[in-house]
Amino acid sequence: MDNFYYFLLVFDYFAVIYFFLVNGTYLFLNVKAFFSIRKYWSARETVEFENKFQSEFYKPVSIIIPAYNEELTVVDNITSILSLQYPEYEVVVVNDGSKDATIEELKDKFNLVISSRSYRKDLETLPVKEVYDSTDYPNLVVVDKENGGKADALNAGINIAQFPLVCNVDADSLIDDHALLKIVEPFAKDWRVIAAGGTIRVANDCEIRGGQVTKVRLAKKPLVRMQVLEYLRAFLFGRVGWAALNSLLIISGAFGVFKRKHLIEVGGYSTDTVGEDMELVLKLNRMMKKSSREYRVVFFPDPVCWTQVPEDIKTLSNQRRRWQRGLGQSLLMNKEIFFNKDYGLLGLFTYPFYFFVEFLGPVIETLGYLAIILTIFLQSAITPVAVLFFITAVLMGILLSIISLLFEEMTFHKYNKLSDKLSLILYAFLENLGYKQLHTYWRLRGIIDLILKKESWGTQKRKNF
Repeated sequence: MDNFYYFLLVFDYFAVIYFFLVNGTYLFLNVKAFFSIRKYWSARETVEFENKFQSEFYKPVSIIIPAYNEELTVVDNITSILSLQYPEYEVVVVNDGSKDATIEELKDKFNLVISSRSYRKDLETLPVKEVYDSTDYPNLVVVDKENGGKADALNAGINIAQFPLVCNVDADSLIDDHALLKIVEPFAKDWRVIAAGGTIRVANDCEIRGGQVTKVRLAKKPLVRMQVLEYLRAFLFGRVGWAALNSLLIISGAFGVFKRKHLIEVGGYSTDTVGEDMELVLKLNRMMKKSSREYRVVFFPDPVCWTQVPEDIKTLSNQRRRWQRGLGQSLLMNKEIFFNKDYGLLGLFTYPFYFFVEFLGPVIETLGYLAIILTIFLQSAITPVAVLFFITAVLMGILLSIISLLFEEMTFHKYNKLSDKLSLILYAFLENLGYKQLHTYWRLRGIIDLILKKESWGTQKRKNF
């Protein structure tokens, strides 16, 4: 019994050190992101987008929207995209064998006719049934193909895209009016930029008119409010922090821009993973490093894409399990980066961090919680190591959420109502006292799904914007 308790105590302190290092790293990324955002914001105030992009240096963009069973959101989404402020772009909607009325909605709302445009096969995809043009919008093209999954649909969109830059947008998302101008700017200024990502924010319960978010509202459902905090930390500060270190490993599939030639060169999106967005960025890093080419993968906090997030436990659980499975698949498919000095900070720190913290974290966290609970039970008292665990695992998590809210208020302040701000502060506490542990459980199940090679995408619920 003494040996068991000694081992338990050693693991308790290991868990304390683990949480301290993890949350300390996140805290460092938040601070790094804050100064990066302030610098970005100062520079942004001096930029005149309309003048800059009316010059000869702007780059035309093909916006690809993969759609599967999106009859409730796809029209609003396309309407939003078609109203963007940008000199030259096309919208490529790929109906990936939807079983609902998605293609009928598109035909009815946008007056589609069969197109004479040729379909190139730069990337292998499942067969395309038909290609349509819109008689109302000359820059809208719709591809109707057999169901092959999101990655296959994106590859089909890349095939038919005619512009040098490709912007991928989810069908359940809306882009701010000037977001495309902002996210494409680095491609016009720096030839080394091969990919750029923008911020994703929660659209649930926001006021939306003409495909644009006209008033930001905090959703009423507690589950959605928890996700608002998550998205603030992950997109607005986490990814900005990684980008500031030139170590960005993921650009969200909901809103990202890439050079088309590099997408073709790398073989497009991988269809054998549900984490195709992260796997693509890892693959691009590998390709550029192996060919010894200068390149940059950037992320910006200002170009905003608004998306619907799950409003029920089952749908959110399916999503997070799928994300964890996709993370594991992406890391395994690009394992040569792991502790590879040829990749610099990306190989020696960022990839290992994602592997040990983002991927294996749920295992270590779960064992840590169980060990602390067992220690308290055996001692029949709150031990010093239990207090340390609470400080590093819970209080530091609350601190991270509060800091993210503070930075949001000091920079973009999207939530203007005092009641919304106070509510988010309250949820910063509640999130770490139940929801975070539940999220760890979902991620743990995602790891088990990966081990068992489960392929299910999970049911996704949609509603009208």
